[in-house]
Amino acid sequence: MVQLIVGNKGKGKTKHLLDKVNTVVKDAQGNVVYLDKSTKHMFELNNKIRLIDVSDYLITNKDEFIGFICGIISQDHDLQHMYFDSFLKIACVDESGIGDVIDKLEAISGKFHVDFVLSVSVDEHVLPEELKSKIIVSL
Repeated sequence: MVQLIVGNKGKGKTKHLLDKVNTVVKDAQGNVVYLDKSTKHMFELNNKIRLIDVSDYLITNKDEFIGFICGIISQDHDLQHMYFDSFLKIACVDESGIGDVIDKLEAISGKFHVDFVLSVSVDEHVLPEELKSKIIVSL
C-alpha cells in the first residue's frame, strides 16, 4: 500500500510523517525504515526506526531510486514499513513523473508486503486523479 501526505513546502508534512512513523513502530511486527534527504530528524525518530540519508548514495534519477528501494527490501526480509520524507527530492522526480514512481512502489508493495508512506511537496489539486485516493493527509 502506498499512502501520501501532501501539501506545499512548509505546511507541516514532516511533522505528520514523524508522528505517524513513531506511532506505527510501537506496534510493528517487522522493521521500519525512514528515508530522508539528511539526518536532520534523527533525534525525533524512535531508536527502533532505521534512518537512511538518501543523499549519501548518489541517486540521480527515479530508476536508481527504485533500484535503491528494492536493494533495501532485498536485504531485510522483516521490513514492514518505509517512510519517505521529501519524496520528490529523494526520488529525483518532478510532479509530472510522480505517477510512474508510485505505480512501481505499489507493485513492490504488493509483491514484498511493505507499506509506503510518502511526504510529497505538492498541492492536492496538482496530483493526477488516480493518486488522490492514496492521500491520507492534505495540508
